[in-house]
Amino acid sequence: MELEVRHLRALCAIADAGSLHQAARRLGVSQPSLTTQLQRIERTMGAELFRRERTGCRPTLLGRAVLSRARPLVDGMSDLVGAAMAEAAAARSGGPALRIGSTASRVIGGWLRGLRGRLPGTDISLQVDVSARSLIGSVAAGRLDVAFVHEVEGCRLGIPDGLTQRVLLEREPQFISLSRDHPAAAQPVVDLDDLAGDRWMVDPSVDGEWDGVRRVLGAAGIDPPVLQGDYLTAASLVVLGEAVAPCQPTSGPRDDMAIRPLRGDPLAVRLLLVSRSGTDMDPVYEELETAYRDAARRAEQYHRWLLRHRSPLAHTS
Repeated sequence: MELEVRHLRALCAIADAGSLHQAARRLGVSQPSLTTQLQRIERTMGAELFRRERTGCRPTLLGRAVLSRARPLVDGMSDLVGAAMAEAAAARSGGPALRIGSTASRVIGGWLRGLRGRLPGTDISLQVDVSARSLIGSVAAGRLDVAFVHEVEGCRLGIPDGLTQRVLLEREPQFISLSRDHPAAAQPVVDLDDLAGDRWMVDPSVDGEWDGVRRVLGAAGIDPPVLQGDYLTAASLVVLGEAVAPCQPTSGPRDDMAIRPLRGDPLAVRLLLVSRSGTDMDPVYEELETAYRDAARRAEQYHRWLLRHRSPLAHTS
């Protein structure tokens, strides 16, 4: 077996994610497939590159040596592909291109619509990823021009040299989703103690989310059972009363689910727009801000929260 760039990319993804499960999701492959690929690479190298532990995967001494040589090659190939894609997009459209990335957000649709109206003739593409670090890495490698990301409080993402960040909101509270017949749903604000007996569901592939939730629950002195999975699954379990889950405050009202703020706003994220230094972010940021205001106004409880905290995002521009 000869090592190819895709094998090196897989090794870097495992090291960055810290687990085969999360790395497989980022690469868009199944975990068994990635496990088999890693085993073949290790047989070729003649030794283990990662030490499998209960908490994830850690590079061995040989693994660190291989990664130190693999990363420049992977980054160089990413730069080449990113530049080629940008040139191809510009050639197809006959005009400029804008490649944006985002973690999941209710504002994406309004943001895209605003950008298309603001930048006619621009070929605008979108990449959505659960991993903020992956998106930031794509901006650094030249595969994306800008990325809108959520940074979980207490879990700094780290912005590489050569990138610029602009803060949309310093602290966005995370609300809680629960079934309509949950006893706490009758209250306008939910106490963490009221959820101590519930199963909590988090997506472990969202950078920092599990750490943030665990920190908040620990500080409150509660230790509920935790399920791990994507938020499509979480929503179905919440509706059935099988779990509660953190959610964005801009989440729209649903007939089968209650969205409530948590007392004291213990869970929060910082909203950032990241770009390469020297990129004109003003039009992109302004349309993002407008889309966020619109989404906040549609979410009545969150709009009231912004007004109470005297946020400029509560008002029309």
